[in-house]
Amino acid sequence: MSGSYSENSEGRLKQASRNGRPTILVVGCGGAGCNTITRVSGGELRGAETIAVNTDAQDLLNAEADEKVLIGREVTNGLGAGGEPKKGRESALKEKGILKEALSEHELVFLTYGLGGGTGTGAGPVIGEIAKESGALTVAVVTLPFEAEGEERNRKAVEGLSRMEEAVDTTIVIPDDRLLEITPDLSLPQAFERADKVLKDAIAGVVELATEPGLINLDFEDILATFEGGGTGVIGFGKSTGERRVEEAVEEALGNPLLDMDVDRAERALIAVRGSPDVSLREAEELVEKVSEKLDPDARIAWGARTSEDLEDSLKVMIMVGGAGSDEGTEEMDFGLESL
Repeated sequence: MSGSYSENSEGRLKQASRNGRPTILVVGCGGAGCNTITRVSGGELRGAETIAVNTDAQDLLNAEADEKVLIGREVTNGLGAGGEPKKGRESALKEKGILKEALSEHELVFLTYGLGGGTGTGAGPVIGEIAKESGALTVAVVTLPFEAEGEERNRKAVEGLSRMEEAVDTTIVIPDDRLLEITPDLSLPQAFERADKVLKDAIAGVVELATEPGLINLDFEDILATFEGGGTGVIGFGKSTGERRVEEAVEEALGNPLLDMDVDRAERALIAVRGSPDVSLREAEELVEKVSEKLDPDARIAWGARTSEDLEDSLKVMIMVGGAGSDEGTEEMDFGLESL
């Protein structure tokens, strides 16, 4: 009897463990967002479902996603929003019921799109609101247009960013101009792959954090506590070997030139340390101390650690920061203009 009980008990524990995996949804909105979803699809987003949302039927047809939602048939006739955020917003509002059904029953929603156009800029905040109202932790990963794209597009981006920050829990901003700064010699597809990596790494990190046991455990509740409450968010990754692996891993994680961040005002942080079996508790504590020195003195910090045989002499760190300031906040991004 006891053996049978033990076997059944273990089975229930395994099922509970599987049920404990957070349900993650990645939504790409508009042309840029759907392009991102297509580039990161094909098995690279393990542990997450994908949805492409657009007002342009042809673009949506070419997108790769688990589910596709055409919005605004009555508004745009399936021809796109024509760069008008008002049409994008109206399109999303008219399909609110369909979007609510598609976004329901997920614990974490990543929403990605490009600011400055019509569909993403207008529909994005509506989708963010719906996801948040459904009870999901909602994180937007958005790109700002190149400065060379002109004042009008950048003005639309500013207003769209402001609305998004009000709609979701946390916003991660990637300025396209940073792509030019760090990848001047790369092809355009390669440059955008660098930006996509921020999204892919974030999702992979969350799945790993919530499902793999550690020496000092973190879980999905720690992620919730980090990103709830609004503001600008940052997710950084670092890896190094050798005597200075602690310092170098932290520098790489917080020094990603693609991320628009000002972490010294951060209110919340989560630090996940992963190292070779020889990593010491002192090293893990030192790493946490070095990160905390970069943050607000009153910041809430949660951290965990685990080891992995395949890392050999390496030390990896994932740093999630919530409530951080933006280096290019909407106040500074007015381009000398009052409003739209």
